[in-house]
Amino acid sequence: MAVYTRLGAEEMAGIIAAFEVGTLTSAKGIAEGVSNSNWLIETEQAGTARRFILTMFESRTEIADLPFFLDLLDHLAAHGAPVARTMHDCEGASHRLHRTPEGDKALALIEFLPGVSVSEPTPEQARAVGGALAQIHLAAADFPASRENSLALPAWQQLLKDCGREALESIHPELGRIVERELALLAAEWPADLPRGVIHADLFPDNVLMLGDKVTGLIDFYFACTDLFAYDVAVTHAAWCFSSDGARFDPALSRALLEGYAAVRPLSEVECAALPLLARGAAMRFLATRAYDWLNTPADALVTPKDPMAFARRLDFYANPENAGVFA
Repeated sequence: MAVYTRLGAEEMAGIIAAFEVGTLTSAKGIAEGVSNSNWLIETEQAGTARRFILTMFESRTEIADLPFFLDLLDHLAAHGAPVARTMHDCEGASHRLHRTPEGDKALALIEFLPGVSVSEPTPEQARAVGGALAQIHLAAADFPASRENSLALPAWQQLLKDCGREALESIHPELGRIVERELALLAAEWPADLPRGVIHADLFPDNVLMLGDKVTGLIDFYFACTDLFAYDVAVTHAAWCFSSDGARFDPALSRALLEGYAAVRPLSEVECAALPLLARGAAMRFLATRAYDWLNTPADALVTPKDPMAFARRLDFYANPENAGVFA
């Protein structure tokens, strides 16, 4: 989440009016994250205060993909998963186009769910997140739509090529070497025959709302796609089981997360065997997007680019054969 596009008070009020959720009383930009513009919206309707999240979709989200993302939210919510529903506008649409100086951008209004994102998760919280991830994998089994992963290995290759080795080494002298080594291995060994379905693909702590040890909301499904379930486990493992700078691995969080997932959807032997490689891919995916954003985020954007080296450190951890046992 972030704010790249600024909206005036009258402009925002007009947008909210189209969703018929009451009169706008407050709109606050949310600065966390890196991909889309987001605001916490408060309205009043028939004397009742209501809260929503308004999202404006920026460069990494294709408008043509929005029916997949937004229909998925409604599908998962209807199947009992802790996922927010979309608010449809006065014409019944789940999203609208809004004209900006950069061109038309899509907007969606999502119901607000209670809870907070944890910055220092406990093993019991990690266990609950593992279970919630498996729950959405199962709940989406009969979701009729599919979407190719737009941030799979070919995209990592292109993003890092666009950065250029010299620019990568301006971030860290070793980054160019790390990228070259790992991309070659991932391209040669990436599995294609594991169980697949709809995955979240971005389940970081700031995309999970919790009250105590209970998951109350999984949010920000705008990288969701059809891909390997075990890859989604690897992404979540990389996101939850390290310190934010990637320097410290927490084995207790790792065990709890994997046990929580397996209690709802057991991983097959071949999935377990693939996890060390998939985790290297997960680390590369976020290294690639973070490096690109580090080098290309506009200086006046209300967002702080995240350090790509935090995932280079995770990548080194997963690449060390001595650490493969964390997935056993």
